[in-house]
Amino acid sequence: MSLATLLEPLQRPLLTVLDTPVSWTEVLGFGSGALCVWLVARQHVANWPIGIANNLFFVLLFTQAGLYADAGLQIVFITLAAYGWWTWTHGGGPGSDALPVRRTTRAEWTWLLAARVVGTLGLTLLLDRATDSTVPFWDALTTALSLMATYGQCRKRLESWWLWIAADVVYVPLYAHKGLYLTSLLYVGFMTLCVMGLRGWTRDLTETRRPVGATA
Repeated sequence: MSLATLLEPLQRPLLTVLDTPVSWTEVLGFGSGALCVWLVARQHVANWPIGIANNLFFVLLFTQAGLYADAGLQIVFITLAAYGWWTWTHGGGPGSDALPVRRTTRAEWTWLLAARVVGTLGLTLLLDRATDSTVPFWDALTTALSLMATYGQCRKRLESWWLWIAADVVYVPLYAHKGLYLTSLLYVGFMTLCVMGLRGWTRDLTETRRPVGATA
């Protein structure tokens, strides 16, 4: 039995949104993605295995939609998820088994921004010349922003939430343009969860920095 035969049931329409068929793949990606972001906001380590499942669903979904950079990005996400999973459970340093929330350092911003510019330009050229993508720049830009945000999430950098919000602002109309209406709606929900995560992580960072014995 071939892989295509095994995956075929996931590609079947489950429901219709705005006269557009929505597949099992998109529905499962919707559910696992929402659960993953909710768990990240709560700093629950289970977000990583749930996120890996979400990445696998989106590999199939984005390949079908011609969003090749986003599909390839999911493979990178799986690798980063393994790193983030380990970091969240072992990266707290001596005397701690939990990684605390921190701000992104100036050095991190420097190389992250440089990587975004180079990555966006390089991926745009690659997608434009080597694929049939109709949105090479926007696909490349969201890929770069998502990688920056994922790095920050792995290291529990507060600003990762702002990067996710910036990516989601582009993702929502991009997915709607490609007919992925349920996924577009999911990313509207992601933005709401990102705001919740930003508030929660900001509160935790404030608590961490508060002197012992101090009161609010």
